[in-house]
Amino acid sequence: MVNKPNNRAVVMGRQSSLTSLQPIDTSPFKQPSGRLFIWFTILMVWMLSLLPWRIWEPAPDLLLLVVTFWCLHEPQRVNMLAAFVLGLFMDVHDAALLGGHALTYTLAAYGALVLRRRLLRFDAIIQTIHMLPVFILAVAVSRLVNAWLSGEWAGWGWLLSALFTGVLWPLADILLHMPQRRLDDADAGSV
Repeated sequence: MVNKPNNRAVVMGRQSSLTSLQPIDTSPFKQPSGRLFIWFTILMVWMLSLLPWRIWEPAPDLLLLVVTFWCLHEPQRVNMLAAFVLGLFMDVHDAALLGGHALTYTLAAYGALVLRRRLLRFDAIIQTIHMLPVFILAVAVSRLVNAWLSGEWAGWGWLLSALFTGVLWPLADILLHMPQRRLDDADAGSV
């Protein structure tokens, strides 16, 4: 029998901190989310976003949150094109400058796709910390373009909206992965 060398680095009698690094969320889901469930959640949140509660400027953009969430977790099913089209739908509904929401949604989806490999290694709280700047930057670019075209600054209420949207990320993670967790728990019980 051949002894394999121990790959753990020992520094002055203790383990090196680099060798003890592990991803926070070590139990990735085994099954992808269903296509019907993904588009059902997007459709429901889009309909919820058509209600007048969005007039309050610091209100979170739930459609942005859900589209970005699905772009991160299911990029084959929800991509930047879907984010752009849903943004156009919101622009038409709000009778706003055509392309404002579309730009915001597309930039947030792009940010989620760029950070995807990193974000999938962490739990929802760490993902929130990473996604907050993405939401703030995506909304800021859209607001700056809008302010430049209209010639006036609309205020800082959008910043609270972006913060509230980011803070809701763990709740979206719990709710949108609920059917997937149920299926994974059922598979674990049958072994």
